[in-house]
Amino acid sequence: MSAAFALGDALGVSPPAMAELLPVIEAVMVAKLNEQMDHSHG
Repeated sequence: MSAAFALGDALGVSPPAMAELLPVIEAVMVAKLNEQMDHSHG
């Protein structure tokens, strides 16, 4: 989590904005990873 906030800081994204965006970004990442795993195992 601290790495995500550090990356956001380096990109000029404020910590409150990162706190709002991270759950959405995480959900998309998990969905895409699951999609990739389904394709590689299926």
